[in-house]
Amino acid sequence: MFGKIVFNVLAFTLFIMMFLKFIKRNETSYVYLLILQFVGIAIEFVELITYKNLNVVLKLLMYVFSVIIPILIFWLEFAKKVDFAEIFYLTSAKFNILVGRDDVAKKYLSQLTEKYPASIKGHKMLAEVYEKQKKYELALEEYECALENTPEDKAMELKISELYGYTGKEDEAIGRLMNLLKQQPDYYEASIVLADILNNKKEYKEAAQIYINAIRYKPYDYELYYNLGMTFTMLNDFAKAKEYYEKAGQINSNLYHARYSLGQINLLYGDLDEAENCFMKCIDTEEIEAGAYYYLARISMIKGKTAEAKNYANIAIEENPKIFDKMSEENIFAPIMDEVNKPKIKQEEKRRGKRKTLTKKEKMIDQHLDDTCKIVGKLNNNDIEMMENVKKSKRLDVQNEKEENISREI
Repeated sequence: MFGKIVFNVLAFTLFIMMFLKFIKRNETSYVYLLILQFVGIAIEFVELITYKNLNVVLKLLMYVFSVIIPILIFWLEFAKKVDFAEIFYLTSAKFNILVGRDDVAKKYLSQLTEKYPASIKGHKMLAEVYEKQKKYELALEEYECALENTPEDKAMELKISELYGYTGKEDEAIGRLMNLLKQQPDYYEASIVLADILNNKKEYKEAAQIYINAIRYKPYDYELYYNLGMTFTMLNDFAKAKEYYEKAGQINSNLYHARYSLGQINLLYGDLDEAENCFMKCIDTEEIEAGAYYYLARISMIKGKTAEAKNYANIAIEENPKIFDKMSEENIFAPIMDEVNKPKIKQEEKRRGKRKTLTKKEKMIDQHLDDTCKIVGKLNNNDIEMMENVKKSKRLDVQNEKEENISREI
């Protein structure tokens, strides 16, 4: 009996304290706590008027709702300086994001940031929702509000700089990122974002320098070498591009697009065997085989292997029917186009779902190298064959020279 009296006094006192807090702050989120407390007290009241002992589950709920949760909330607010209202809004927003109701989550977060402008988590989460919806201007505003309350947060500064790049304020983004790197030269993520923005502005030399500086701190990072390869490709410095693609490939042998680009560059230099080797490795992966088969067909035509070229062309067209139109426009394929299988239906690539989607930058590099290959081919399709024959001739000269030296020694 004494225990019940203590419980009732404690539960009622906590209820009054929570009610006064609700009145003082005029914060509706406390209503949910009051409801829980009321349910706990009501369970005890039912036990008193029925003179029956409740089961363990109901007793546990009674104590949790009317005593444990209120005490925990008071402890968090006074000892840990954590506001229940902020917890409530953030938890509600997270739940709605989890179930795919982003607009409902935004309402909770907007209410939170209006009532508690200094809520870093509230501004940040709202910014993430806007960013997810590609509302970059609104996301930028929220991130900047969050940064005002945590000015030393470099990750937040990086995110803001990245969004400046998305919203057409590249110069502002570059200034912020340069300042970040001045403070922390080994900030890898800032280097990547800055170089990407410079690439988008077609300031390729500056972008290359940023990647090279970053390599000092991460000398075995394949992405830096790969990005350098792509950047030098856009500068038409194919020798440098090839060097960096090869280094990227040495670090990560599964780097598909580096091999693909290497194949294109080797083709430009007339190194047909090396180009063929690169594209043969590409078709072992299921990403964009159509392009690799297309180039294998092109190499076969240069070498005069028309039967092999037709086989590769048919596979490329089967994988991606758009390749047929591409080949039809190129003189090098003219001798075999009447014998190549025409696509039955114009459709997207047949097995697109199995492939890794190329980034915007990778697609741009692919198109640039493809256009360059076409230009070289249009100038003179026999030039590449001639270069290959010259190389073979040089190899024979070296071999003959070695044989002559051996004969003299004998």
